[in-house]
Amino acid sequence: MDILVLIGRILFSSLFLGSAVGHLTQTKAMAGYASSKGVPQAFAATLVSGLLIAVGGLMVLLGIWADLGALLLVVFLVPTALLMHPFWKETDPQARQGEMVQFQKDIALAGASLMLFALISFAGDELGLTITGPLFDIS
Repeated sequence: MDILVLIGRILFSSLFLGSAVGHLTQTKAMAGYASSKGVPQAFAATLVSGLLIAVGGLMVLLGIWADLGALLLVVFLVPTALLMHPFWKETDPQARQGEMVQFQKDIALAGASLMLFALISFAGDELGLTITGPLFDIS
């Protein structure tokens, strides 16, 4: 099971690490988009969210308190879904559909992050191929 969880962690975290690179290297452009969605202090929010997903993604990938890393990803994903993809505000059907897909993707990833948190926290030190054990214990 350890190798399957490791492969899953690698695949899962690659999405967030790639996004973090975009947040941190194209901050001005991404902040402009966030600002157009009404995000306050968009530049700072883009930097902070980029750091949040970089840290969370690396924690999950490397297995350093990966349960905490998964929670950090939830902290990013839920507000992002609500602030950046409010499909209910769109009047154009095509734009509404696109935002709904992005909203649902973020919510589904938040659910997957919560499941990863539960798995890692429950397995404890028995889950191999990690640098540290979990920070939380929900067994």
